[in-house]
Amino acid sequence: MESAQKLICKTRAVDCSLSAMWQRWTTHEGLLTFFGRDNKIELRPNGAFEIYFLTGNPYGLRGSERCKVLSFIPEEMFSFTWNAPPRFPEARASDAFTWVVVEFARIRGGRTEVTLRHLGWPDDARWEPVFGYFDEAWDSVLDSLEESVRA
Repeated sequence: MESAQKLICKTRAVDCSLSAMWQRWTTHEGLLTFFGRDNKIELRPNGAFEIYFLTGNPYGLRGSERCKVLSFIPEEMFSFTWNAPPRFPEARASDAFTWVVVEFARIRGGRTEVTLRHLGWPDDARWEPVFGYFDEAWDSVLDSLEESVRA
């Protein structure tokens, strides 16, 4: 069962072209510039969207293993499943997945507006701390995205 009311929504205007922003989110090399230490991405429905943060850990405890691309419209929208991080073993063991939708819009001055929505939260007490974690973590990811563009 999912909680329809729970939603994390973050928006940033980034000094980056739309096509470059799309590449950052949808390619192995692009993700490495701001998100995780390694990754496996297959840009196709049901393709892998795994981002590894703890590369020294065994598979299954590195990050977003088993997450998948849900859908995409090139340079407009990209969605994927998302799981609980290894630091939340009870939620991770539930085998539930949330999903993330990232939308891109060209704005004035060659900039891109990125809107990230994280939804599909299980109605499960084990997931309560995970929601709070991601409410802060997505800000850090978007901060890192902005910093990667300035670098």
